[in-house]
Amino acid sequence: MTKRYKTVAKKYLMVFATAVALLSSCKVNDDDFFELRDRNGIDAAIWNTEGSVQMHLNRAYDVVMPQFLFQDHNTNNMNGRYGVHFASDENFFPAADQWARAALGLQGELGNNDIRFAGNVYTGNAGGNKYMDIARCNDAIANIPGGTMAPALKRSFLGQYYALRAMVYFELVKVYGGVPLVLTPQSPDNLTVSGRASARECFQTITNDLDSAITNLNGIVWDDASGRGKLDKLAATCLKAKVLLYWASPQFNPGNDASRWATALEANKTAYDLAVSSGRVLLPNYASIFQTEGTANTETIIVRTYSSTLERRGHDGERRSRPSSEGGSPNQGYRATTRLLDAYPMLDGNPIGSPGQYTYDDVMFWQNRDPRFNATIAYNGGIWALSGKATRKQWTYTGAISEANLMPVYCKRFTTPALTAAASAYTNNIGGNGMDWIEMRFAEVILNYADCANETGNLSLAKDMVRKIRERAGIKVGATPANDFGLGSVTTAARMRDLILNERMVEFAFENKRNSDLRRTRRMHLLTGNMTSIEIEVIGGTNVRNALEVVVNPTTGDRFRETLNLENKAVYSQYFRKNIVGVQGYLPYNIPEFHYFYTFNTDFVNTGANIQATIGWAGGTFDPLAN
Repeated sequence: MTKRYKTVAKKYLMVFATAVALLSSCKVNDDDFFELRDRNGIDAAIWNTEGSVQMHLNRAYDVVMPQFLFQDHNTNNMNGRYGVHFASDENFFPAADQWARAALGLQGELGNNDIRFAGNVYTGNAGGNKYMDIARCNDAIANIPGGTMAPALKRSFLGQYYALRAMVYFELVKVYGGVPLVLTPQSPDNLTVSGRASARECFQTITNDLDSAITNLNGIVWDDASGRGKLDKLAATCLKAKVLLYWASPQFNPGNDASRWATALEANKTAYDLAVSSGRVLLPNYASIFQTEGTANTETIIVRTYSSTLERRGHDGERRSRPSSEGGSPNQGYRATTRLLDAYPMLDGNPIGSPGQYTYDDVMFWQNRDPRFNATIAYNGGIWALSGKATRKQWTYTGAISEANLMPVYCKRFTTPALTAAASAYTNNIGGNGMDWIEMRFAEVILNYADCANETGNLSLAKDMVRKIRERAGIKVGATPANDFGLGSVTTAARMRDLILNERMVEFAFENKRNSDLRRTRRMHLLTGNMTSIEIEVIGGTNVRNALEVVVNPTTGDRFRETLNLENKAVYSQYFRKNIVGVQGYLPYNIPEFHYFYTFNTDFVNTGANIQATIGWAGGTFDPLAN
């Protein structure tokens, strides 16, 4: 190991965080306060005290749990390279991030040193180095059993640490395929981060950890006041099911070993059944999923909590979603591509352009669509209640008044309708909407189960699961019962496979699952064509635009555009035109197939021993799928 890694590890490997609220979203690194310069000098009594262990656990949650998207302090910061892992055909984030562009082959290409998910910095901060996060868990798992806390209390802590360690390793394996496995505390004077275990070994370790979490957390119920956000048996069970789904999926199972799918099906049935018996049900209103918190949200399984009133407990998601006319500074990550817009089926569940009860109109593209479209996408002239204005309309045409950083479509999902423009920003470590980040919800458990059912030959069960999602969404059964919410024409596993992947794109829009889904299913390298979005042009240019913006009601401030019936195609077409646009200089999607497993950056390689580069990459000799 290099001297630098040893020096920093001495400083950070065995540390305790300052007293912080559970799941704080943005912290100053205060580990120096509890710096223990001599490992041998650690007082074993710290593992006897609930308060000190809880403080240690709080920091572990803080650095491990995923944070709200597109934050400068995102957990998966990777020294500024998190765009690699947000890149997909879902949103326009690549327009603002060079690493997302490179990951998709739109501009340049990724090199060995551009993948910094494991981290090439050596701090205890979120996103600094995931092996520091693992070290926290290793210390607790090794030392808590020898402490004097009550057995039940020990189990509650151990279960959470096992689940957190599994989460870290799972994210590493999704990126690299096979990683060094460090499962015990290490002396800073003799660190051993060496070799790369195969993906098989890593998955076995992850499932073992989750089994330990399930056992230790059995019977432990957190109350909503003090336990909100803590991992429990249900969370660990659903995580294990998801892990086994990945192990069975094409990214890790290109030979399609049927036994893996059978194992994944069993695990996902267990997760689904436990979720149901634990009271998890889909919320009736898709639009309110992220706006509903606490026990009222019966869909949440894994959540990172936030607050708008507690200092350093917030995020800037509201401002990054809102238009500038309502206090926002919209982020390109919340701008839908044409692929996402086109992914939403019609109101009867049939894809756009296919026969059904409703006919797609490219001009009036929002009409008669899956209700999740209107719950997610703010389009030109559509209702988007913000700042307490229930009938407020959003204008997205080019040059629209009062709209700096204009986007042709916006994402509604992470905004709070009643929040005023003045209160929407997270500034000086406080404010914003305080909305919780839901990392896993019941809908994902349902669609994971559907995926496994389909791959094991049970098309009927797969349809049953997807039907639940579509019924909640508000999709209609169709002109005849045989349409079956758009599922009636799906008669093969291959067609159902495509439908489930598309359903995930729609259901989890802007939840940062698309990148992983494309990689898991080995569809990323199959992306073709250009990344495009839409723009809305005013027909007639500046003069017509000025006419649209003339104030016709001085009392309310309404402009002429507010008086137009834009649900009437003749009226809409008189003033507006939709264009398909890309970004000048972008190339078509071009992702090499070997990118399903990234490689460690040179800095990380040099601080370890025998950390081989991944095959396909420069100097690569390590095959993650080799046994």
